[in-house]
Amino acid sequence: MTDDNQTLFASIGIQLQDTARAWRLKLDQRLRPLGLSQAKWRALVLVDRAGDGVTQKELAELLGVEGPTLVRLLDRLEADGWVERRMCAHDRRSRRIHLSQNARAMLAKIEAVAANLRRELLSGMPGDDLAALHRMLRDIRRRVDETP
Repeated sequence: MTDDNQTLFASIGIQLQDTARAWRLKLDQRLRPLGLSQAKWRALVLVDRAGDGVTQKELAELLGVEGPTLVRLLDRLEADGWVERRMCAHDRRSRRIHLSQNARAMLAKIEAVAANLRRELLSGMPGDDLAALHRMLRDIRRRVDETP
């Protein structure tokens, strides 16, 4: 491996993390006028992506938080009318998260803001570069998931 490759290898993980963090912070800034913190909008988006009725345990894993942290977040989301927690029919120890109608309407607004930001950040990049970036990120994620 060349010195140039070693430098690239050493910096790529940090570059990915910094870029993802900066993108998320920019989206958070754009969503703030809707009255949603990053924790709230991320939870709503992940419940929607995981499917209505996702368990608290599954949602905690998706968010990368511990159970008690998620419980406090869900308390706030429930108090604000965004979600409802329901007992799981086949496991009384488990609760499932369901989005309210208000949350579904808000998700459409979140997606519109996110789509505008994506267009701003990615416009002007050649289609071949975007396709290559998508493929590389997907491959890196697959390798992360496959690595013990």
